[in-house]
Amino acid sequence: MTRTRILIYKTAFLCFAFILFQSCGSSEANETPWKSLFDGETLQGWTTSGGEAKYRIENSAIIGSTVHNTPNTFLTTEENYSNFILELEFKVDSSMNSGIQIRSNSNEQYMDGRVHGYQVEIDPSERAYSGGIYDEARRGWLVTLEGNKEAQAAFKQNEWNKYRIEAIGDTIKTWINGVPAAHLIDEKTSSGFIALQVHSIGQNDREGTEIMWKNIKILSEDIEQYSTDTPLEPVTTRNSLTGNEENNGWELLWDGETTEGWRGARLDKFPEEGWIIENGELIVLSSGGQESAAGGDIVTTELYGDFELKFDFKLTEGANSGVKYYVDTYINKGPGSSIGLEYQILDDETHPDAKLGNHEGSRTLASLYDLIQADPEKPVNPVGEWNSGRIVSKDNHVEHWLNGMKVLEYERKSNDYRELVAESKYDQWPNFGEKDKGHILLQDHGDRVAFKNIKIKNL
Repeated sequence: MTRTRILIYKTAFLCFAFILFQSCGSSEANETPWKSLFDGETLQGWTTSGGEAKYRIENSAIIGSTVHNTPNTFLTTEENYSNFILELEFKVDSSMNSGIQIRSNSNEQYMDGRVHGYQVEIDPSERAYSGGIYDEARRGWLVTLEGNKEAQAAFKQNEWNKYRIEAIGDTIKTWINGVPAAHLIDEKTSSGFIALQVHSIGQNDREGTEIMWKNIKILSEDIEQYSTDTPLEPVTTRNSLTGNEENNGWELLWDGETTEGWRGARLDKFPEEGWIIENGELIVLSSGGQESAAGGDIVTTELYGDFELKFDFKLTEGANSGVKYYVDTYINKGPGSSIGLEYQILDDETHPDAKLGNHEGSRTLASLYDLIQADPEKPVNPVGEWNSGRIVSKDNHVEHWLNGMKVLEYERKSNDYRELVAESKYDQWPNFGEKDKGHILLQDHGDRVAFKNIKIKNL
């Protein structure tokens, strides 16, 4: 056989092998049950939220362009998604900032309908955080690309880039152009829409800068078999401070593992019964609904004056508990709970306390217990799901928040406040709720309630 003929056979074989490989790869890709979110011609299935940036379609791509004097604008899917794998391509002007919202929501109770939720960042700046995870209109940065040089270098300026985003259970993973970018474990939101962001711009920024998206497709069923491993160590937010929180002076009030920083309200140490720590949750156990009959209330070992407190809580059916502040453990050494202002925690649907109280509705969830009713339109997650509480006290102005909505406010030490106290069961305690500093308390009311992500900032 001549040398020339051998070369021809080898070339033919290599060509055949390449074609076979391509055919197999194409077949495998075609068997993946992707669903297109964009038909290349219309915006059917999408709606605009937030600002007034412009969206149009050209060459089978969605093009968003910036507009002055408008907030962030989002082109959102009309359908919500929980667990999914999303792939899409984008090309962005080098002067812009943008992102892909996932598991995001918009409702009137939260910041007058502002879009909020996880955002996979699109960042063509020198910072190069494309593929990082930002919590839009909530907690800020959750995963930056600091230290992930390979992912930072993967972004292609002024060219098409490809994202892969996997959201399965409490885990979110991202890739940019095939390079692992972020790995987050977070329990904040399990479902929501997908959205394409056109960021707001300043008056000195050029109007009409553009970002384009195409080939937007999703898997939302039987996705575990298509998920991809990542070598990145996960960033876990449960009972941890985000970088944004650390930079803004937040501290963990409970470390998620030990009883450090807490003691029984009437003890020098943490109760030996009635409370457990399990799976990163601080849980008061059920003892038949009797107040402080088992382990009793627990309080911080430190005192707090002006503060902002955040905490997540999960109720069981019919449960009653509370978070108290400006607590003086030397008052009321007898039966029952220690005395202090109380952010009520209650299953409003089934617990009889919801219909009681010296002032109508003042014993319902997130109310100032027995004094001021929380907004009846408050957003409440069902029993068995986590809710987020927040208390802000600054210069005697106090606010209660629930799941991102301010549900009441009042002026501590004011005449109006003192009149409310005089009409309540607290009138027996002189200067009730007027201490300059006090303990933070988690109440044992005899029902099982779980807490986590307890954080505080001195103001």
